[in-house]
Amino acid sequence: MIMQNIVESQFVREMCEITQVMYRRNWDERNGGNITLLLTEEEVSPYANLTDIKRTIPVDFDARALAGKYFLVTGSGKYFKNVEKDPEYNLGLIRVSEQGNGVELLWGLTDGSVPTSELPSHFQSHIARLSVDPENRVIMHCHATHLLAMTFTHSLDEKELTRKLWKLCTECIVVFPEGVSTIPWIVPGTNEIGEATSEKMKETRLVVWPYHGIYGAGQTMEETFGLIETVEKAAEVYTHIQAQGGMKAEISDEQLKQLADRFGVEPRAGYLN
Repeated sequence: MIMQNIVESQFVREMCEITQVMYRRNWDERNGGNITLLLTEEEVSPYANLTDIKRTIPVDFDARALAGKYFLVTGSGKYFKNVEKDPEYNLGLIRVSEQGNGVELLWGLTDGSVPTSELPSHFQSHIARLSVDPENRVIMHCHATHLLAMTFTHSLDEKELTRKLWKLCTECIVVFPEGVSTIPWIVPGTNEIGEATSEKMKETRLVVWPYHGIYGAGQTMEETFGLIETVEKAAEVYTHIQAQGGMKAEISDEQLKQLADRFGVEPRAGYLN
């Protein structure tokens, strides 16, 4: 069977586009940020020989819950700004081994490198999101600038932070009615931060890492990027408001309820007065 050019596949082209946009937004400086996209065998098989395993890469996490699943991943130490010009060097197509203790490289990472160091966190979040949304396919991490700044100047209480974000931009309660979650500061790249994030992922699609960035989840790349884009816009508005002397007005709880009713969303229970 003649394989089609994987660089021309919809999923690689979309990864190239999203990583470029995120880099240009200044959310992914240097090698900051990482993305994993869950793919089906039907999507992958026209582009990769599924019996041709380039390398098997150990993973310090029991990923048996994802055994046999395929992911397009960003590479460890790779720069988002370079993904578009050389996808094969900066991305990897992997399959989780049946034992769950490693991944099989089917394409990419041509310099001998490995998937993102946050792969255990991504896997744990995929497992958590799939348990509540079987259609979830994307985990996306970046250092959204204004939200990162906001973690230094605003309460990290989930209810307080969610309410502030909802009140900063009319669309927020419509886009993420379940709110945002937060975790304590934890060393990145560890199973500990993955466990803390994945627990929150059962409740929300957005998890704030204080003084670091944000994790987002969704059914598509567009949806996940849009989630982060919306919360970051609200945080940017907050930054401008603070610079202009602080809030003199806000969207009321009654107005938030009207928005929720109009767009058919259910705000997180107990978050509106």
